[in-house]
Amino acid sequence: MKSIAIVGASLAGLNAAETLRREGFAGRLVIFGDEPYFPYDRPPLSKEIARGDWPPEKTALPIDALLDDAEWKLGCAVTGLDAASRTLTYGEGQSESFDGIVIATGASPRRLPGTDIKGVHVVRTLDDAIALRDDLARPGCRVVVVGAGFVGQEAAASARKLELSVTMIEAVAPAAHVLGAEIGVIIGDMHRRHGVDVRLGVAAAAFEGVERLEHVHLSDGSVVAADVAILGIGVTPNTGWLEGSGLTIDNGVVCDETCLAAPGIVAAGDIARWPNRRYGELRRVEHWDNAVRQAEHAAKRLLADGGGLNPGPYMPVPWFWSDQYGLKMQLVGSPVAHDEVRIVFGSGEEERFVALYRRGDRLVAALGLAATGKLLKFRRMLENDPSWEEALAAV
Repeated sequence: MKSIAIVGASLAGLNAAETLRREGFAGRLVIFGDEPYFPYDRPPLSKEIARGDWPPEKTALPIDALLDDAEWKLGCAVTGLDAASRTLTYGEGQSESFDGIVIATGASPRRLPGTDIKGVHVVRTLDDAIALRDDLARPGCRVVVVGAGFVGQEAAASARKLELSVTMIEAVAPAAHVLGAEIGVIIGDMHRRHGVDVRLGVAAAAFEGVERLEHVHLSDGSVVAADVAILGIGVTPNTGWLEGSGLTIDNGVVCDETCLAAPGIVAAGDIARWPNRRYGELRRVEHWDNAVRQAEHAAKRLLADGGGLNPGPYMPVPWFWSDQYGLKMQLVGSPVAHDEVRIVFGSGEEERFVALYRRGDRLVAALGLAATGKLLKFRRMLENDPSWEEALAAV
């Protein structure tokens, strides 16, 4: 291969670029990004940046000197792809063909109807976080968090650290769609102990205000006074620009188990949907750690089309963390469609525990809160597909 394009100046895009160079690719390397910024770290956006603890420039990711000769096309959106010829369309209608392409365009936060009003925020980009920071700095700011997934939880915790009034709205229980209802209730109680008004079984029905947000109407008929609303209701993979590309698009870019989407085209990060042989799942993984590891794997797979060594199937044990109220929550493995969850250490009331997840007769995931050392044992164990009995014996 003589030329490779990376679409997405993201964490995944950056790691793909550095891997290509480390693996010996010396050809032309072009990195497209629709934002005007070099790659930056997203986890601090809902925490350190939203609270005003960090200046925005502190989120910048270090860029290896191996990329000194890379071409960065920032603030330049790619608008189309012809997979057969590996031709990208970008900017003001320019088009160019490449020998290889890495797709790393990530995902965008979902919004609700009627949320195009001042004071309603999503948290995905650096500009999003800066705008939220400025609004949270308003004296006496009242905050409503819609959605209690991990982004919503972190936003709520950040607002409470600023000693703001916070109401969290969730249709079920916090992160219950991932962690299960039992753990969701425990997490909801944790937020209540830290001063959040957690309202479950309701949804945001309308956002009301004259010049900016004043009230959020809930589905149960109640009304919450609010100066700021933060939407944390999930994301949609950025695949619009791939319509008509010839790739298989279904809740992301569908790849084979090696991250190959088409000859000479790979995908990585939030946008990639691939079959993880370890769990028998066709899914996307929206975690920082996956963006790094999958980008490295995808880059090696791309080079295999040019004569390099094929890295084989990408079958990681996913790992995720979230920082809230000075506590670190970590999830390792895949609790999707689990049959049982059991707390084997600590308790929710202590705000320190480890919970194990069973699917069939196998341990498939472990969740820890303020228990990094104990969780590490199960993280190592999950690499070897342990039985449920083996996991319980190791407690």
